[in-house]
Amino acid sequence: MTCPRKPLFSRSLFLSLFTLLPGLAVAAPCSDTGGQYEAWKPAMAAEAEAAGVGRKGIEALMATSYSQATIGADRNQKSFRFSLEKFLEVRGANTIIAQGRKRKAQNADFYAALERQYGVPAGVLIAIHGMETGFGNFMGDTNVVSAIATLAYDCRRSDFFTPHLIGALKLVDSGAISPQTRGAKHGELGHTQFLPGNALTYGVDGNGDGRVDLTDLVDAMASTANFLRQKGWRPGAGYQQGEPNFAVIEEWNAATVYQQAIALMGAQIDG
Repeated sequence: MTCPRKPLFSRSLFLSLFTLLPGLAVAAPCSDTGGQYEAWKPAMAAEAEAAGVGRKGIEALMATSYSQATIGADRNQKSFRFSLEKFLEVRGANTIIAQGRKRKAQNADFYAALERQYGVPAGVLIAIHGMETGFGNFMGDTNVVSAIATLAYDCRRSDFFTPHLIGALKLVDSGAISPQTRGAKHGELGHTQFLPGNALTYGVDGNGDGRVDLTDLVDAMASTANFLRQKGWRPGAGYQQGEPNFAVIEEWNAATVYQQAIALMGAQIDG
């Protein structure tokens, strides 16, 4: 899962600017509790419409509900505070590496083709897949649009999640997801847990069926490779800490311990 970076401007600043400039849509105000969620939705709908979201996306937003499960998960991300050794143990690194080697051997041509096209080696893609969903065994049980809307409404990281809400609503407009689509607690989608804005921007049709479906393994792996390449992955360069491509792994997830784990597991799967 890609995690937030500190925004250049805060939504409170934008809100102040919008109130001073007539004719512009006012940014929907955030809140630290769920009590104002229903009142927030129309304001957010106006902001979304101004950003190009269509009727289906707006209807999906208005049908959402405040997700207490999402807020609970967002406040309880303890594993990222572990030491690297403990994090690897808790996340089952040895199992991911062992299964990852088998998956690479069983699908060698597929991963070789991805590396030729995007420059990203199999180990990194497989490590991300194993870390995010246990190789697709659990892709989430939470309504995606409600989850991402809740995070956009919540003041803790509203700046980061609002563009992903807009992305989710545009995915609904295009039919790529539905208002009922389920994913992870933070609204992530598919095998490698793309946030909706990233799915919209970096998702690719890997299997050639005319649509991007991140619950399809081929589309998910191709999209993950495309994300990394578009973020600056240098084919053939190293990806351990201190090497050029480690900075690209940082773009996938902001937690240092997660980045280190992906790099270490990837190297062992590739080895």
